[in-house]
Amino acid sequence: MTTLIATLVAFLALAPAGPAGASGSRLSGAVPSPTAPHRGAVAQNSSDTPTPGRDRAVQAFVEQRAKLRAALTGDPASAPNDAATAASGASLAPTHNFWGIFPQAGTHDGITATHSVDPSYKVSNSQNFTYAPTTKALNSCMEVVTAYWSQGAEIWAWDWCGTSGPAKTVKVDAAFLAKYTTTVNGITSYSVQLSKDATSGNAWSSFLYNYKTQAWESLFRSSGTDQSALNYGWDIFEIYATVNPATGKGYYCTEARSTTFDSTDIKLRRGGAWQLATPTDSPWTSTSPRGSDYLCPSLTFTRAAQNHHWTVHP
Repeated sequence: MTTLIATLVAFLALAPAGPAGASGSRLSGAVPSPTAPHRGAVAQNSSDTPTPGRDRAVQAFVEQRAKLRAALTGDPASAPNDAATAASGASLAPTHNFWGIFPQAGTHDGITATHSVDPSYKVSNSQNFTYAPTTKALNSCMEVVTAYWSQGAEIWAWDWCGTSGPAKTVKVDAAFLAKYTTTVNGITSYSVQLSKDATSGNAWSSFLYNYKTQAWESLFRSSGTDQSALNYGWDIFEIYATVNPATGKGYYCTEARSTTFDSTDIKLRRGGAWQLATPTDSPWTSTSPRGSDYLCPSLTFTRAAQNHHWTVHP
């Protein structure tokens, strides 16, 4: 009996503790420490040249961010209801929607997370784009985006303090997977970090974690004024979708059926220390999102931990 009790106590000690009101979050692979060495640089794609496809993806991103800004600043005139417009048949304008967390002002000067990536998910329709997960710190000069579009999957460093476009793109290919991914929660994932530099002014650096060298590699650096004009940061699932007439749903609802969009171990830097995001500093954009608002009724949204882990699945 004594042995049985000791075994039970040991088992309970190892079991993950889930937050109240949310399912437990357990990592099946190691996520990197935010304070691991920072050295080396992520190589730019040699084939990264402007194309009509990427230009459309970039323009869609610009339009989305304008609507996001309008929605968060309470300017309804600049934030049309795309879902309602598309449903009425008055326009073929893609539906734009997003879900995740919004780190608040005064809570951080850096953000880090481990994001899912699926090289097999490819968008067929040139008007459709899935940006998920995508993350930006408050006032940061860049947003790091997992971008799925008609030419495949890429990681973008979007410059918010300069050209207002993808200043650096990295194709999710075999080389990327070998260096920058591991398996977390059973999902192929990469880790990203954005942090304000210890200099005067608004200078920021972004990094990807190289699991081979066990170091954070520089992705992109920029300084200046954050042109997003938003008093929030974010770590979100985001779609820009149109209806497939054959299914009556968004194209991605079928095409991403085997894809899980996941952001885990979301941490904010405050006072030099990295801490998991919390309900206080990083509220959900919505606690009860509906798949129908994303052109995908089967879409599930899981608050897998208290504001530092979310999962979306078609």
